[in-house]
Amino acid sequence: MVLSKAVSESDMSVHSTFASRYVRSSLPRYRMPENSIPKEAAYQIINDELMLDGNPRLNLASFVTTWMEPECDKLIMAAINKNYVDMDEYPVTTELQNRCVNMIAHLFHAPLGESETAVGVGTVGSSEAIMLAGLAFKRRWQNKRRAEGKPFDKPNIITGANVQVCWEKFARYFEVELKEVKLRDGYYVMDPEKAVDMVDENTICVAAILGSTLNGEFEDVKLLNDLLDKKNKETGWETPIHVDAASGGFIAPFLYPELEWDFRLEWVKSINVSGHKYGLVYAGIGWCIWRNKEDLPEELIFHINYLGADQPTFTLNFSKGSSQVIAQYYQLIRHGFEGYRNIMENCHENAMEGLVKTGRFNIVSKDDGVPLVAFSLKDRSRHDEFEISDMLRRFGWIVPAYTMPPDAEHVTVLRVVIREEFSRTLAERLVLDIEKVMYQLDALPSKLMPPVPPAPLLVAAKKTELETQRSVTEAWKKFVLAKKTNGVC
Repeated sequence: MVLSKAVSESDMSVHSTFASRYVRSSLPRYRMPENSIPKEAAYQIINDELMLDGNPRLNLASFVTTWMEPECDKLIMAAINKNYVDMDEYPVTTELQNRCVNMIAHLFHAPLGESETAVGVGTVGSSEAIMLAGLAFKRRWQNKRRAEGKPFDKPNIITGANVQVCWEKFARYFEVELKEVKLRDGYYVMDPEKAVDMVDENTICVAAILGSTLNGEFEDVKLLNDLLDKKNKETGWETPIHVDAASGGFIAPFLYPELEWDFRLEWVKSINVSGHKYGLVYAGIGWCIWRNKEDLPEELIFHINYLGADQPTFTLNFSKGSSQVIAQYYQLIRHGFEGYRNIMENCHENAMEGLVKTGRFNIVSKDDGVPLVAFSLKDRSRHDEFEISDMLRRFGWIVPAYTMPPDAEHVTVLRVVIREEFSRTLAERLVLDIEKVMYQLDALPSKLMPPVPPAPLLVAAKKTELETQRSVTEAWKKFVLAKKTNGVC
């Protein structure tokens, strides 16, 4: 007896996705579909739609790593199913994270003994790291004010107006007043003197940026420390410094080893750095390092045991992947100090010198700092930077255009971030494409022409009474004559 079974269309094998019915209907956007589709069709359709994304390698807006060696990619995929928070189940992964913390702490000259363990934590990026550092500063300030019997309900934090948005998030989410030092034309980082002038008894810390997002410039942390040291001695406030080294933390130690910006300075109490920027790891890893244990209040650390053993945790989230932690350790031991220095030197050397030779742009970025080029048009009478950014996308390049923060809003710049995989050949090709864009814009009518003033209203002169009567009489004569000549008898 032959047994037969009805097979639903969902269970049918697909020999060719493009010959199947699955490409004839669009994918659901708002509700989960009722039926399943074959894995081949799901992959093909999603993969095809993703082709409309930009090319990450040509995304010069981002500081985030977009290329890693195939060997590291294998390690990432092998650990993709490991939950980092399960420390008792994955003790080796936890050990690799601790090694990274200690390596980075020593790179930042943390005052550690020979066998002393560094104080730090891996995060999903510098944003989380900054939140954790800010919370530590706020709690230490509150504890000190409470012990002195003083009010502790109005904390503030001082930054430059050039800070990344995560600082604004910290201030808003955790109810801390954000006091910004305004920028000025030609000076696009925080002025240390103005920052220290704004410090008062409620300031939980001053945040310095090692590598401004706007133009890559390093703020003068050494001068800030010296000025703050003087003020702290005069007032007894003990106002600390946090260094946001998201971009510059993996650059300064290799390119500018003599620059004092880290724990060599007395009032620097914590530093964050993005492993997924110049730490050379894909998106999803950051680090926060504290000077010593006293700078991280114990009450902020939680201890849990429901995963198998007592585990300390100080993070804003809980579950997260292990892959990026493992990838960071790979990069640190793979490249070593020598390799990182060579990569950073290459990035610095591949800055687009050809832009200056065009004679069309002012370079806003500095030679010393994060390897990027920020530039603006010399002549903005006919076209602006936003038009250049838009037209470069036709060549595949993603180059952002933006205005500076207060009080330099009148300055508009384009920015190209030079990452590890951005070769001299690509840099030269980009300059050629920028020249093509400028040639095309020169042939187009300007979008920035001044508006045409409205034509003046013509006001009729007022007639005298006699002139008005004559006008009415003439109008009636014309009307009567027209009736006589055009009427039908």
